[in-house]
Amino acid sequence: MRRRALGAVVSATTLALVATGLVAAGSATAAPAAPAAASPNGENDINGYRNVGYFMSWAPENYGYTVKDFQESGQAEQITHINYAFGNIHPTDLSCFISDKVGTPEVGGNDGAGVAGADFVDAVSAEDSIDGVADTSDQALAGNFNQLRKLKEQNPDTKVLVSIGGWTWSKFFSKAAATPESREKLVSSCIDLYLKGNLPVIDGRGGPAAAAGVFDGIDIDWEWPGAPDWSQHPENHIDPVNDKASFTALLAEFRKQLDEYGASQGEEYLLSAYIPVNPTVINAGWDAPAIFESLDYGNIQGYDLHGGWSPNLAGHQSNLHDDPTFSGDISVEQGVDLYLSRGVDPQQITVGIPAFGRGWTGVEDGGTSGAWQYATGVAPGTFEAGNKQYFELRDLGTEYFDEATGSSWRYDGNEWWSVDTPRAVEFKAKWVAEKGLGGSMWWDLAGDYEDELVGTAADVYRASPRGPVDSGAAGGCFPAWSAAGTYTAGDVTSHEGVNYQANWWVHTNAPGTEAYWSPWRVVGTCG
Repeated sequence: MRRRALGAVVSATTLALVATGLVAAGSATAAPAAPAAASPNGENDINGYRNVGYFMSWAPENYGYTVKDFQESGQAEQITHINYAFGNIHPTDLSCFISDKVGTPEVGGNDGAGVAGADFVDAVSAEDSIDGVADTSDQALAGNFNQLRKLKEQNPDTKVLVSIGGWTWSKFFSKAAATPESREKLVSSCIDLYLKGNLPVIDGRGGPAAAAGVFDGIDIDWEWPGAPDWSQHPENHIDPVNDKASFTALLAEFRKQLDEYGASQGEEYLLSAYIPVNPTVINAGWDAPAIFESLDYGNIQGYDLHGGWSPNLAGHQSNLHDDPTFSGDISVEQGVDLYLSRGVDPQQITVGIPAFGRGWTGVEDGGTSGAWQYATGVAPGTFEAGNKQYFELRDLGTEYFDEATGSSWRYDGNEWWSVDTPRAVEFKAKWVAEKGLGGSMWWDLAGDYEDELVGTAADVYRASPRGPVDSGAAGGCFPAWSAAGTYTAGDVTSHEGVNYQANWWVHTNAPGTEAYWSPWRVVGTCG
């Protein structure tokens, strides 16, 4: 099985997390942590945990959320891996491709659709550029790809993967994975397009190697191989008999070609996948643990467990544990335990957490009675009925949290929204650490543009015993703390095998001597 070597589990001293009650919406977050040492083997971590975030190609247009916002919000210090969503598969050629045909998951369908404009064609203004420099007409690379390249210059440890597929663009996976020849062709085309950076020429942009170095790996978001029709996008091609074997073979082909190309470049390229939580879908297309021999890790779907497809029943869309008051629900824990029971390495499982909510209207008693209440229908959404981003819901009504299910929701007397709050995120991240899993994943970064959720999870990981993800960076200590030194917010130091960062100005307080409201923040073990 392809595994990272497990890092030593060392207790991080001090810095208990303060909140045991509800975390107030909009509460200030601590100063961002210093980046870890550069990873020699393709991984990146926060004290031995991943914090993966999806950046949607359409986020700048739909939400005004840019790569610059990712940097300036503080998310860049909390996220270890960015999944850029999405790449598409050509309907007839069955290869990775980028098209200038208008088409997003919301508009234009998925046959031959692409987002070349957002990816690398459309010029980014100086105001929206991460370094304040506007794209010019003679650049081969503009748009989001160029911004991600600039992001990596400022954050060299951040890993950027391109996600292929997604809910709308998984239509042709089954056909592309069906034969050895089609698998070899698909994988080769994806490496050529995204890792070698050989882009099509569109409106004067692109060309050979134009995007070389932007991406550190590939994420496969096939939703879902061989699964029943009710779980599929209605336009998907599926082969219930052969998809499971084809998917296993496809990932093995990706692993083979990624390793071969990486060896030629002196790099190690990552391969991850979006993995289902529903046992029915898992059994249909996921040959675990065989699939994980090819993957570095999988990001489990920790949301969309319930939604507007049940318009008259308000309920949890992202509950961690089973709900003892309601039979027939699915929980994140169910899916995680199923993978573990089949021998999957815990560090290869990254738990998805939503930065969006699903809601219902006409709920009469959604506060004290909690979930599974009668609703008159799906609540109004922004781009989809019953769906809003976290930032749109963070101040709605009253926040509630149920420790038995690991679920939070907000209720205003009429609308009931299943949405993860900082309290729920803290609860889930602690569970991830206690279970020895690899970390968390976020759909999507635009929903938490003020860094309330992803930062909460990162803080939990920093204050936990070192996690199982071995980036090769463990063991590096910052300069030793000096009693005579003066430290300001953001300064880093080490003391007795633990790395720290100053939350504010501090002079004589030794790191690790105060449990609450310490001027020091744990950012990992070392030595």
